Amino acid sequence: METVQPLTTENGNLETAALIAQEDQARAATYAVLASLLSDIPDRDLLDYLCHIDDPADADSPGDVGEAWLALRRAAEEADTARLDDEFHALFIGLGRGEIVPYGSWHLTGFLMEKPLSELRDDLRSLGFEANGDHKEPEDHIAAICETMSILIESDDVEGFRQRRFFLRHLLPWGEKFFHELKSARNADFYRAVGLLGERFMQLESQYLNVQQH
Repeated sequence: METVQPLTTENGNLETAALIAQEDQARAATYAVLASLLSDIPDRDLLDYLCHIDDPADADSPGDVGEAWLALRRAAEEADTARLDDEFHALFIGLGRGEIVPYGSWHLTGFLMEKPLSELRDDLRSLGFEANGDHKEPEDHIAAICETMSILIESDDVEGFRQRRFFLRHLLPWGEKFFHELKSARNADFYRAVGLLGERFMQLESQYLNVQQH
């Protein structure tokens, strides 16, 4: 396991620097899990991983996100892969369209492939991301944006303000709304816990990145 290297600060507060590094690791991991859960039907390996999430109940207060992680762990423990297949298709695919639309353009304009997608592509290019011909989904799919956030957090080459700017422009305006709809969806069972985690994590991210939603 990699250890967090202490950083020198003007105040000599090495403990704070290490804590920030740990928080960023946890944020990147959360985005990566959400990306995996929203990009495809969870396989047995992913469900087993979720079943072994550490229990924060031993802490004085696990917090809203900690409670959401526990709800997701319970959902994974009870999940049936065949039912998950049906649930995923009902939520995100359907006949022509699933119950939940996972694209930023749709949530921001009411239409697919609109200006928010063009602006997102411009920002991705400026960050050094190249289009992947293997991906059929537009870049404003919620899973793709969560994956991008995970990469930005872990990258040593991306300044913190660019990570914050990407969140502000491409996830804050609609991410919490999407996860709230997922949590409340008629066809959601396992994904109700995914929606809960995403919703509470978006709220925490807004605070962590000092972003105020107007």
